[in-house]
Amino acid sequence: QVQLVESGGGLVQAGGSLRLSCTASGRTFSSYAMGWFRQAPGKEREFVASISGSGGTDDYADSVRGRFTISRDNAKNTVNLQMNSLKPEDTAVYYCAARYGWIAREGETYNYWGQGTQVTVSS
Repeated sequence: QVQLVESGGGLVQAGGSLRLSCTASGRTFSSYAMGWFRQAPGKEREFVASISGSGGTDDYADSVRGRFTISRDNAKNTVNLQMNSLKPEDTAVYYCAARYGWIAREGETYNYWGQGTQVTVSS
């Protein structure tokens, strides 16, 4: 069982930056690929970024590539999402998720989810 807790959301002006963090329970954190997803009001959940258990491979949605960076610290059981050059369309609830094995973009393949953290970008 893995429990995930996100933090770091908030309100920021367009062009600004935020750093989201997700802390996981458990002693096998490095066995899990981690992902960040987001859901805006009235829209479906969408993939943002994912990172392999070792941290050596990552993947980004086209909409965030070049602006967002995913990273992890397996010694601290944390995964981070550094978000730069934020746009109003990045406004959403951001969720951290874990899946055993390799990275994936499909949310339904992730086994564990955090409660979400709100990110609001004003224009």
